[in-house]
Amino acid sequence: MLVLPMSKKPVKTATSKLTTKYQATIPEPVRKVLHLGSGDVIAFDIEDDGIHIRKARPTDLLFAKALEGTMSEWESVADEESYRDL
Repeated sequence: MLVLPMSKKPVKTATSKLTTKYQATIPEPVRKVLHLGSGDVIAFDIEDDGIHIRKARPTDLLFAKALEGTMSEWESVADEESYRDL
C-alpha cells in the first residue's frame, strides 16, 4: 500500500496564462496575499526547490538600478535574437 504524506495546510493554487510577450496577470488571490496594487514591482526569488514571488523591497529596486548601466554590452539586436527563446 502506498501512503502519501498529508500537508498540514491546504494548498491553494492560482493559475495565469502567458501572453505571446511572456506577460501574465497576477491572479486576485495572489495580489491579496502579497498586498499588490497597480504599479507595484514584484521580485522572483529563484531557488533550487522552485521560484517564489513576492512584493519587491526597496533594496531590490536599488540593486536593479545599480546593475542597469552595466548590462549595455548585451543590448544589441543580435543578442536579443540569440537569447529571445531562453
